[in-house]
Amino acid sequence: MSPRIRTSFPYETTHEDLRVPLADGTLLYARVWRPLTDEPVPALLEYLPCRLTDWTAPRDFQRHPWYAGHGYASVRVDIRGHGNSEGLPTDEYSAAELADGVEVVHWLAAQPWCDGKVGMFGISWGGVNSLQIAALAPEPLKAIVTVCSTDDRYDNDAHYTGGSVLAVDMHAWAATMLAFVSRPPDPRYVGDAWRDMWLRRLEAVEPFLHTWLDHRTRDNYWRHGSVREDYGAIEAAVLAVGGWHDPYRDTVLRLVEHLPADRVRGLIGPWSHQYPDRGLPPGPAIGFLQETLRWWDHWLKGTDTGAMKEPLLRAYVSDSHPPATVYGTLPGRWVGEPAWPSPHITNVTYALQGAPVLVRSPMQTGVDAGRFLPFGNDADLPPDQREEDARSACFEFAVGEETWVLGRPKVRLRLTSEVSRGQVVARVCDVAPDGSSTLVTRGVLNLSARHGRERAVPWEPGATEDVEFELNGIGHAFTAGHRIRLAVSSAYWPWVWPQAESGAGFTLDSAGSLLELPVHARGDSSEVAFEEPEQAEPLGVSHPVTLDEPRPERLVVRDVAKGEWRLEVDPRYGGTRVYPDGLEFTEDALETYTIREADPLSARTRSDWSIRLHRPELAWDTTVRTRSEITCDTEDFIASNEVICTDGGEVVFHRTWEKRIPRTAGQ
Repeated sequence: MSPRIRTSFPYETTHEDLRVPLADGTLLYARVWRPLTDEPVPALLEYLPCRLTDWTAPRDFQRHPWYAGHGYASVRVDIRGHGNSEGLPTDEYSAAELADGVEVVHWLAAQPWCDGKVGMFGISWGGVNSLQIAALAPEPLKAIVTVCSTDDRYDNDAHYTGGSVLAVDMHAWAATMLAFVSRPPDPRYVGDAWRDMWLRRLEAVEPFLHTWLDHRTRDNYWRHGSVREDYGAIEAAVLAVGGWHDPYRDTVLRLVEHLPADRVRGLIGPWSHQYPDRGLPPGPAIGFLQETLRWWDHWLKGTDTGAMKEPLLRAYVSDSHPPATVYGTLPGRWVGEPAWPSPHITNVTYALQGAPVLVRSPMQTGVDAGRFLPFGNDADLPPDQREEDARSACFEFAVGEETWVLGRPKVRLRLTSEVSRGQVVARVCDVAPDGSSTLVTRGVLNLSARHGRERAVPWEPGATEDVEFELNGIGHAFTAGHRIRLAVSSAYWPWVWPQAESGAGFTLDSAGSLLELPVHARGDSSEVAFEEPEQAEPLGVSHPVTLDEPRPERLVVRDVAKGEWRLEVDPRYGGTRVYPDGLEFTEDALETYTIREADPLSARTRSDWSIRLHRPELAWDTTVRTRSEITCDTEDFIASNEVICTDGGEVVFHRTWEKRIPRTAGQ
């Protein structure tokens, strides 16, 4: 459902660009939308590295003016070293970034148009640093809305999963940020200083990947900014929002479990990595801005909106549906839970049956995993899982009556491994009478991380152990007559980087092995309803028509002679667009993941980015081109990166990095 466009609001509004001064003299670039009123109002902050004058501008105009029209000063700020802000870029969620954010909160509270109360919101990066800054407890920050974010930077972010290197997004996100951090400031907004600012930034660039691969267990690097280390540090009220097709959804479940019930609420829909009002697949979309307005009015204006009378957790339970890579709207229903864990849920155990089985999955198992971070594109979600299931050991359970699952399933598997390192992947699928297999949820465990993420414990070759791990949370109703399938594999490329010994697999003994599902008592929950989605008027960005045939979003190529599989991914970040201020912005990216069926050391990732920023009226024409690759041998990861930047066709910066990073911690 496309959101309706609202043009009439309780307040007329205005907006302006300004600079936020920091204590060290650095100026952060900001855009403020305010209601036209003589009375001070609460301020809302969104704080990102993603360039407010171009990259996020279309999204910003959907929501910031909407909040201003309802009586809030809504503020978008570029992080230090990004967009048109001064300073040098740092690693994601650095201490400097968070300290700057605290300063911004205090600066907003002190403005004459602010009444001293501040809220903070964001999706992805902005959702994460909203949580992190809330954990630093600046006094003016009274409430946050965190969307598609994480409380665990190590095990529930874009770097590692289950203690294994998350090859697909460890690589893709690092490559994306290398390209993004290399973009120049815009001379329309910073004047002639843009080139010096750009060159200083480029000299400071260091690929994020190097740091991430240097920290392969949950050490102090990852504990920093992981609010699960101390939920008690968060004093602001938290509305936590996620989607069942977003990899960060488990954060919502942990937050509603661990934060005080009188200042937290959770909301999980069927959505991907998007704001729930945008109408992007899968739906249904909801009136999310109206929901957040209830939250802000309650916590920042003291208005009884009923926001805290809602169930602790509102979640969508999807009906069984055939496999597809995109869904417009998923059928299902909303449920409301008064507590988490919910009294309406019982953990039901399904014992695995059969003789011991050798699980030795070919390395390409996982090519049909779908996109780790889906955005609502046509090829984002996993297709029919039958081919993946054929590469796995499968166990099935008949569904006698409709079974609602809400929460995080768990597996306990009795494994025997003849090698010291490996990984195990468990997927739960909904198998229809026609045999089609729809992925419901999955989980990963690096066998060296079976005793915790803080240390690596090699497996004693030949030993048998029981391992237990959770799968990602889900809300799903299995239809009577379907089958619940547990598929277990020893490989999952390119989600999980294979270990040197991954080809050996392991033996799975059904005796002592089980699947545990959190089964919901149907009908035992509060009714949940939302308004229709709406937004402010769009910015008016145009997308020039091209006759070029677009690349496939996800293309799988098999070289039969070599036994090699190649997955090509076009992330579809935006192509070419022209902004109302005259900026022509073009970006193109291609990710490639290659592996041979029987050779874990053949794993290779590559990402190529090209970005052009062009202002014809200023004769300004800049480009950024990057290349990022990861390969490996038995001892090391081998990272190779390159950045080339031009101004008017002249190369002004060119640097390459080559680094070998030891494969420790069972990876």
